[in-house]
Amino acid sequence: MGKVASSVSIIGGADGPTSIFIAEKGGKVKLTTRIQNYFRKVKRNRIKKRITANPHTLEEVVQWLKREHGAVEVSRQSHSYLEQKQSLKASLIMRHRPDLLGELMNLEPPDGEDVEALKIFMEQIHERNRMAAEIADDIFPIDFHIYEIKWAENDRMRIGVETVWQVLDGSFSGEKKAMKQLRKLYKKIYLYYGVTAEDIENETERYKSLLGVLCS
Repeated sequence: MGKVASSVSIIGGADGPTSIFIAEKGGKVKLTTRIQNYFRKVKRNRIKKRITANPHTLEEVVQWLKREHGAVEVSRQSHSYLEQKQSLKASLIMRHRPDLLGELMNLEPPDGEDVEALKIFMEQIHERNRMAAEIADDIFPIDFHIYEIKWAENDRMRIGVETVWQVLDGSFSGEKKAMKQLRKLYKKIYLYYGVTAEDIENETERYKSLLGVLCS
């Protein structure tokens, strides 16, 4: 018996959860996938209706993290901080000042599975990040901080704050039993940062970030 051909398409990105459509031969999407995507859309629309304007500044967020959750700033000399700052700076430059990266701005991943071509591509990405990191602050300023919240011995959350370009992001890790609480706290932080009425009306990046976190 021959194998049934299938294909996978991934659609989505910055505006919220990614939708994955698994299509069988002929392009027909599986019923279970259509149902899952329907309920994702229903959940997303329900959450959108609940979002109201209640913004705080990043400075207020930092003070709240310290006061309510005992957040402590991570050393700006630590390897993890320097690595994350370099990655963020490269991302921000690509978004706001792509002209500073020249030919390295528009890198295309190689087709197929050519190991050597893939190696060259990765080296180009590292070179682009290095170039971005070396751009002087007077040309492209960045003010980045990481704040850590210790939940338990092996559970923690890190929140990145960049005040020039107004970026809030974060990550958390820990034991399975703590993950539910960490996820709730993560959403709580984004809700505290909040959005303005203008963010809601124009569906800005700040609004999309909040919606994406609440839908996760």
